Amino acid sequence: MAAGPGIRPGAAGAPFAAGRSARNYPHLVAASLGLALVDVTYSGATTANLLAERQCGARPQIDALDGSESLVTITVGGNDVGYVQLLTAASLPRVAQMLPMIAALIDRRARDQALAQVEESLKTVGEAVRARAPRARVLFVDYLSLLPPAGVRAAPLSDDDAELGRYVAAGLEKRTAAAAVATGCVVVRAAEASREHHAFSADPWTVGAGWPLPWRPMPFHPNAAGMAAVANLVVAKLNDEQAAQGRS
Repeated sequence: MAAGPGIRPGAAGAPFAAGRSARNYPHLVAASLGLALVDVTYSGATTANLLAERQCGARPQIDALDGSESLVTITVGGNDVGYVQLLTAASLPRVAQMLPMIAALIDRRARDQALAQVEESLKTVGEAVRARAPRARVLFVDYLSLLPPAGVRAAPLSDDDAELGRYVAAGLEKRTAAAAVATGCVVVRAAEASREHHAFSADPWTVGAGWPLPWRPMPFHPNAAGMAAVANLVVAKLNDEQAAQGRS
């Protein structure tokens, strides 16, 4: 969600598997604020990939921190709870959804178990980043809204699958905010800001179901407009905090 797979152009020197765009929100924020950027976003990353596990040979993302940072942004947790995987599975033909591996992705009990674990994982990320970058402002940027509100069709997803997707999204949003507060970080509420810009809206900030093709944004991921919107939210949050400190 932070890497921007399929949003052209790709980031110079980035591994192909990372799906890292030169127009993702970290690049846009850095350009807006005049900051030097170290971008280690990696499509498909979990909290474990941030903290300890290699991903396609890439070192854990936290290894990029050396204590000199003034700002760290984090968008993670969706792969831990299987959010996009759920929506992708639910968009497949019904016969494919009968396969055990696919059916497991749409199983509510499995999603509940993953949601129950993700808050502690997010807290661990917040604590670890603050320890490695003690002078930085640390922002958890949650996920742009992908699905329309209840009562609005999200074809090819069934109403039941779309409701499960909204349930997982709301759970992840809640737990991201809680983890940010618990670890002294700040939350940027991209989900809330994008309620009317879901993938099925007239002015979408994300992409809906479809086949992954190299010349367009990945299905169930942000588009270029969404990345620009998230960057604006991050900059606005930082400006608001700076103004509040000036008044105190």
